Amino acid sequence: MDFPSVLKKLLSAFNEHHISYALIGGFALSLWGLPRATVGLDFLVAAEDMPQVHAIMTPLGYSRRYHSVNVSQYVSDLRFWGAVDFLHAFRQASLGMLQRVVIKYLYGKTLEVKVALIEDLIGLKIQALVNDPTRRSGDLADIEALLEVHNTQLDWDLLEEYFQLFEQTDLLRRLKDRYGRSH
Repeated sequence: MDFPSVLKKLLSAFNEHHISYALIGGFALSLWGLPRATVGLDFLVAAEDMPQVHAIMTPLGYSRRYHSVNVSQYVSDLRFWGAVDFLHAFRQASLGMLQRVVIKYLYGKTLEVKVALIEDLIGLKIQALVNDPTRRSGDLADIEALLEVHNTQLDWDLLEEYFQLFEQTDLLRRLKDRYGRSH
């Protein structure tokens, strides 16, 4: 995937159509100081904006290979465009993530992108490891790496909400003992 070209095209269209989005996934982790090899892009998008997103993706040559109430996956036959996954935000927690995005700059500050907060990326990782136990070790490693780098700047109360939501309070306690500050 040609990340600079694809991001410029998508972000321009998202802004033009007022799409509520946040970059998530491996590319977002790298913007928070956790370098990751990734072959695609992942976005959290307001579910109500998905018809517009579909209208953006189709003319760019993407086909929707999978679609459910929760996610949509777009793939291009051209390697240049790669794959783009969308997580649909419609629950209170994911809609809150879209309200807390931060702006990061890419490619010599020529491109502005809305990125999910570290706490929200951790919340998504908690959801992923609960939903797919085969991902547990990788997602837990990402969580720990983010905590190692950013522990003093994190909103531990927000993190606690995510761990409680997915019934992972024991894991939170262990991570707080290792990386957090006491409350």
